[in-house]
Order: sequence, then C-alpha cells, then structure tokens
Amino acid sequence: MVPILPSYLYKIGQAPTTTPGNSTDLTVNPPVNQSLNYRSMILGSTSALPHQTPALSSDSTEAQKFPKSDCSYADAHLDEVNIKVGLLLASKSTIQLIINPFMGPLTDRIGYHIPMCAGFCIIFFATTLFAFSSSFILMLVARSVQGVGGSCLSVAGMGMLADEYKEDKERGRAMGISFTGLALGLIAGAPFGSVMYQFVGKMAPFLVLAVIAVLAGGLHALIFKPSRAQAEMEKGTPLLTLLKDPYILIAAGAICLTTLVIAIIEAALPIWMMKTMCASKWQLGTVFLTDSISYLIASNIFGHLSQKYNGSWLCAFIGMILAGITTISFGFSKTIYHLFVLNAIVGFSVGTVDSSIMPLMGNLVDLRYVPVYGTVYAIADVAICIGYSVGPAIAGPTVASIGFPWLMAIIGTVNIIFAPLCIFLFSPSRQEEHLSILKEN
Repeated sequence: MVPILPSYLYKIGQAPTTTPGNSTDLTVNPPVNQSLNYRSMILGSTSALPHQTPALSSDSTEAQKFPKSDCSYADAHLDEVNIKVGLLLASKSTIQLIINPFMGPLTDRIGYHIPMCAGFCIIFFATTLFAFSSSFILMLVARSVQGVGGSCLSVAGMGMLADEYKEDKERGRAMGISFTGLALGLIAGAPFGSVMYQFVGKMAPFLVLAVIAVLAGGLHALIFKPSRAQAEMEKGTPLLTLLKDPYILIAAGAICLTTLVIAIIEAALPIWMMKTMCASKWQLGTVFLTDSISYLIASNIFGHLSQKYNGSWLCAFIGMILAGITTISFGFSKTIYHLFVLNAIVGFSVGTVDSSIMPLMGNLVDLRYVPVYGTVYAIADVAICIGYSVGPAIAGPTVASIGFPWLMAIIGTVNIIFAPLCIFLFSPSRQEEHLSILKEN
C-alpha cells in the first residue's frame, strides 16, 4: 500500500479522464505534453514533441538549463498528495488506537482465538474494498476498517504468545519468530505491491492480499478451533493501573518513537523520491526492501539474546540511538542507493527495539502484576498506533512547511533524547502489594 498510494493519488488527481480499457492508464491531454517532454529531457533526449510550438521549445530549453527540480513530478499538486497519503496511512492507526483499549480487556475475558478469527474476516473485507476503491474517500473508509481488524489480530496475537510461553527466554524466542512474520510481510509487501501496480494495476495486489487473509483465517480456525468453549481466564490487571506503571510507560515510549521513525519515512520518503530523485513506481516499493530484511535479521537475533542475557534495556537504548542518527542522515541523502543503506540501518535498529521491548512488557506483568497479557499488549499496540497515526498525519504538512530534511532531523533528535530512559528498565522492581491485592479480588 505504501508504494502504491503516492503515485496512484497523484495520477487520479491529475487525470481528467481515463481510457476505457484500463483504469490505471491516463488519457494524456495537451497540458500534460509539457510534463512528457520534460521527462524526455531528463532521459537525455533534446528533441521536442511533434505538436510542440517553438515558444514551448524555448521555455523547455531554459528549464533544462535552470531546472527547479530534476523530476516531472515536481509540482504543487504533489504537496496535496503528500497530505492525503498521510491521512490515509494515519487513519488505520487512529481507529486501531481507539479500539485497542477495549480489545485488551475483551481478550482477557473471552480469550484470544475468537478476536483473531474476527480480525481475519475484517481484514478480508477491508482489502477487498481497497481493490475496488477509485476515490480518496473510499480508500479512507477501507483503511479505517482495516484498523479494526488490525486491533483484533495484534492484541490477541501478542497476548496469546505471552500466555503460551511463560519463561523469559522462550517468550523472547517466540516473539522474535512472530516478528519474522511481520518482517516477511514487509519484505514481500512493498516490492510486490509496487511491481504489481506498475505492470498489472492497482486492483491485483489487494485481491491477492484478500485471498491470503481468507487462507490465514481458515488455517487459524482449523488449528485452534475457537468455537470450543475456552477455560475461564484469570482476572487481569486494570488498564489504568498498567498505564500508571513507569516501566511500562518507558517501554511503550520506546516502541512509539521508533515506530514514529518508520511511519514518517513510509509517508514522506516516496514523495521525496518522486520529487528529487525521479523515482519510478517500482523503486518506491523496493527502497523499503533493505529495511524489512534488516528488521527480520535484528528481530531474530535480539529477541532471543536480549532475554537470555537480561539486556532488553541495552538493546532498546542502542537501537534508539542508532535509529535517531540514521533518521537525521536521511535529510542528507542524494541518491536512491543512499536510501537503501539508510533504510537497512533503520530497519535493524527498530527491529532491535521491538524484539527486545515486546517480551519485556510481558515480563513486567509477570514481575509486578497478575500474568494476564491482553491489556499490556493493548498498551504496546496503542504505542505503535500512536506512531503510525501521528507520523503520517504530521509528515505531509511538516514537509510542506519546513522540508523533508528538517522533519528527519527533529524526529531523529527526539529518539536520541529519549534513549537514556531505557536504562531504567535494567532492573525493574517487584510490586508485591499489587499482586496480593489483585489475587485477593
């Protein structure tokens, strides 16, 4: 979705009509000839279009000598697209942010499997709606519905893992494997979406994802049989009690800020590439490939090691520092190859933070409260949702006002400043009075 949106919204915003055969092809009218001729200059051709007037040729020659930008995408409409992309990306996380506080206690009460099956069904509906959406409003509705399904799957899924794997090392290993699934989706998703969009059209990648959602939901129902009556679960710790815990707040803050880095890069980088690097559709997706691969590597390494050597705090600290420095460096990137390297470092650092902090949140509940995990992972998912809702929402207007490099500098600096707070997670204290009171109730 990330690589498809900027180009598609730019296209439907610029196109007065479409060809009957394919909704992704534009009918080029005379004003667009300037853009097409400008692109031919970028590719090295100095010949004018057949219908070009001498005056237009002279203007194009001057533009070639003194270009304001190297790309045919560089126009005022692109700033409007930037804002729309931010709103679309933020809408899912905003809805998920609203649903999560209710989803955590619900999973604590009814179990994890029914919400997961419901999540797969909702994701199928939302993805199918995306496939057939041809306007910004329909896309916004589909993306918002996707947030409901995402809340069901993420809260229930992480809670189920924490409940099944009680021992710290096993929990870290299990969650590292779960992040592998996330990373594989990111690895395949962006390149798959961008290539399919360029060569097949917008509808195809979303229909494929809808089929995958059906298969995943059916497989979950066959394996876990959620229709069976589940044993009554122990009463968990109230949400407000967990929100007052300083250790949980620091852990959630680390997740939120590193997620904010990824969210802003996903929202602002494709537009920046289109505007300054003449990026094609497939490049808008493949540039995130190194990000996902490095996230996959980091989550598998540090998910296990951070729990084995009690180094969650150190992994989070180093990961946030590295993420901050790399984010600042994005503002100085000049080529797509630089972006590949920087995305790899960001993915590695964010994977380090996620895979070390997520098991730690379960460990904090074990240490300080009743070991029921739906609510604490609702808090973790809220932290992620804040990053993914605030990031895209501020990316478009901020880039339009102060520019992409300054936005990256601000976000990177915030991560560096917050990082030392992770030191407090080194040896969290046990809270016996809470355990005794909750068990008596």
